[in-house]
Amino acid sequence: MLRITDARTGELVDAAPARRGLTRVEAHPRGLDPTGLRVLLAADLLVRALELGGTPVWALLTAERQHAELRAAADALGIRPFEDGEGAAGLGEAQVLRVVDEQRAGPDGVRIAVAPVTWSAPGAPDEADQAALRLALLTHPRSVPVVIDADALARAGDTLGRWRSAVADWARRPSRPVPDEVRAELRAAWEDDLDTPGVLGVLRAVEDDPGPADGARFETYAYADRLLGLDLARDLGHPA
Repeated sequence: MLRITDARTGELVDAAPARRGLTRVEAHPRGLDPTGLRVLLAADLLVRALELGGTPVWALLTAERQHAELRAAADALGIRPFEDGEGAAGLGEAQVLRVVDEQRAGPDGVRIAVAPVTWSAPGAPDEADQAALRLALLTHPRSVPVVIDADALARAGDTLGRWRSAVADWARRPSRPVPDEVRAELRAAWEDDLDTPGVLGVLRAVEDDPGPADGARFETYAYADRLLGLDLARDLGHPA
């Protein structure tokens, strides 16, 4: 079961306390800046993790301004669409989770706080490779402040290129199931406060481990990408 840190108390709470009960996830970015994008990304990950656990989710964007710009930036970053949260009436949801930046006071209810992002790369965030930016943000726990510079984007881009090429190659081999122990490690990581660095660490271990068949590596990366949203299978079918 997914457990998430409530910023009000610092304690882990069940993200979906009622089995199969509707959970409402609200993203509360304060503006269109790198920290606001990280808030949207954290909400996207939360929605994905809940859905992977079989929980129905109602995802809402609640922002005071720049709605269209936020939606466009979220789409570019691979974030699935949110409904408009302004004035949205409840649907009898069992839990409400509000994703905010750590400097925002309120709102009431379970709050998932996101640390700030400092942009030090050339150009504006929307000019960067958005998949590399997503991976660069996922490399750090959301509670840790992040500096995104040219080196961070280059490292993330190199990793994405290598993994996408490997996934395309592994897909040419007979499929094999995700090893049980690897599946358990992935779920243990993302169900522990959305530990995306832990998920990425499992993928790196699978990449380097000579044991799994290539078909099992492919299924492992495809399974993890349901959470990560990095489009790791993008190059399937391309010439080697």
